Amino acid sequence: MFGIFKSNPTKKLRKEHQQLLEKGMLAQRKGDIRTYSQLSLEAEELWKKIEKLENTPK
Repeated sequence: MFGIFKSNPTKKLRKEHQQLLEKGMLAQRKGDIRTYSQLSLEAEELWKKIEKLENTPK
């Protein structure tokens, strides 16, 4: 009944993931490949965490 008031745990993580991808894209456009690689790696690790949370039975 009160499930509608429960927040989605992955919503915040998805927003953070999107921000990392955008920062990485901007770094790549500026020619900063090292920062782009680091941000892409962080985004990939975060995505794995999101998938793990979504695939666990409730």
